[in-house]
Amino acid sequence: MGLLDTKHKRKSFTLTTLLLSMLLLLLFFVGLGYLDPPPESGISVNFGTTAYGSGKVQPKQPIQSTPQEQPKPTPPPQESEPESEPETSSEPESAAEDVATSKAEETIRINKAKEAKRKAEAEAKRKAAEAERQKKAEEARKEKARKEAAEKKKREQDAKKKSLDNLIGGIGKSDGKTTGGEGNDNKAGDKGDPRGNPYATSYFGSPGSGSGGKGYGLNGRSLKSSAGIKQDCNEEGRVVVKIEVDRSGKVVRATPGVRGTTNSHPCLMKPAKETAMRHRWNADNKAPSRQIGFVVVNFKLGE
Repeated sequence: MGLLDTKHKRKSFTLTTLLLSMLLLLLFFVGLGYLDPPPESGISVNFGTTAYGSGKVQPKQPIQSTPQEQPKPTPPPQESEPESEPETSSEPESAAEDVATSKAEETIRINKAKEAKRKAEAEAKRKAAEAERQKKAEEARKEKARKEAAEKKKREQDAKKKSLDNLIGGIGKSDGKTTGGEGNDNKAGDKGDPRGNPYATSYFGSPGSGSGGKGYGLNGRSLKSSAGIKQDCNEEGRVVVKIEVDRSGKVVRATPGVRGTTNSHPCLMKPAKETAMRHRWNADNKAPSRQIGFVVVNFKLGE
């Protein structure tokens, strides 16, 4: 492989050469600074050959030093009879022993006080830790009880919702969470159109308001007979009547003006209720004792 076989290598080589050349030129013209060493400083010492001397004439050559007297050897000390030690009183020793004993007792007392303080602090920490542990355990117990109560309440609500949904045959808004269903097939589900009217009797066709005639909804029960009651006023609109049907197919209770009603004028409530009460369904021994359904009565002007 060549040294400058690529465009980037050649460009890098050119740039490096240019920078080094500029640096050399700069050093050549500017140069590096030089500082002379500082002058020596100190204390001048007089010429001499001994550590002692006297006079005012400075000799140029070493002089003969004055002979020094040699120290005479000292004779060894003569052995003497050991002198008898003076008798000492035992009172100082007794006083020293008393002081040592007092200090030892004071040290023991201080150590005992420190040990008692350490035990008291350890006991206080243990009690604080135990209280904190009990507090956390109590909080955990309360939190667990709260969660269990919330779960129990949710289960009860879900059970009530499921029971009501099963009772009314699954009629209502489908939000993906409700249970039950409605239709005339043998498969589970809520037959119809998401944009349709939950009280309509037809499962096919384009969604609409269903402004003509009467409609009903009662899961698994076919209508046997019905009769309509005319209004006493000149009003237009739809009245939805909630009904309760027994196993024999008789309407035992009717409540007009529930959700889905477009005109709640008082003069429409009575004929709508009477119309619903005159509906008859086929008997079903397997149906709930009070099965909830709906009857839709559409009133027109001039009727």
